[in-house]
Amino acid sequence: SAGEIDKNMFNIVSELQVPYIMMHMQGRPKNMQNNPCYKNIIQEIQNFFNKKISELQNKGFNNIIIDPGIGFGKSITHNYKLINNIQSLKELGFPVLIGASRKSMIYNVLNIDAQEALNGTTVINTLALENGANMLRVHDVKEAIECVKIVKFAKNNQ
Repeated sequence: SAGEIDKNMFNIVSELQVPYIMMHMQGRPKNMQNNPCYKNIIQEIQNFFNKKISELQNKGFNNIIIDPGIGFGKSITHNYKLINNIQSLKELGFPVLIGASRKSMIYNVLNIDAQEALNGTTVINTLALENGANMLRVHDVKEAIECVKIVKFAKNNQ
């Protein structure tokens, strides 16, 4: 929650000097999917991260990984905009992690359930990597490693 839920999080992270995955979430878990609304999701999330990064840097901390929070206070359309605009998040100067594995943005589009969403997850992982994601949070590790290897091989052989 980027310190939004636990106000002591940034103090602990800066004290321990451990890598920190800073995730964006609109609202709280109990209400975050109740009609999530943004005027410009990319700009609003960039502004959010700029503010939070500043807070951590003021504490002498820079080991940050950006997670736009796919599915956390976002509609399906918002999630796809984020996947398509990862480069704008990379402008913040930190690695970007995408966690879309078996999420509703996949299975609702395909009209299947989460257990059947492996192929769709691989497609989203591929899009995320192609658009600049540095890391993936996944359920299906073997398949994700294969995806990463193929995307890396393809990029190295353009």
